[in-house]
Amino acid sequence: MKTWQVQDAKARFSEMLDACVTEGPQMVTRRGAEAAVLVPVDDWRRLTAAARPALKDLLLSDEARTEFVLPRRGVARRRPPAELG
Repeated sequence: MKTWQVQDAKARFSEMLDACVTEGPQMVTRRGAEAAVLVPVDDWRRLTAAARPALKDLLLSDEARTEFVLPRRGVARRRPPAELG
């Protein structure tokens, strides 16, 4: 992955974009520290799709999905059966 200083990335953005499309992701640094990565759109779509949890994963997760609190099993009171007649 090629590294670009932020001032070079700004001045030569078209060149950096072409390099991204042909060579892959391009790193941008600011004051010597990694700041951002320019990635091809196909890579971005693949990464974002992989980051979304599947419905199965959501349903099987232990994390709460709602604020509604259910009573523990066996704690809820039941109504007495209705009399038929």
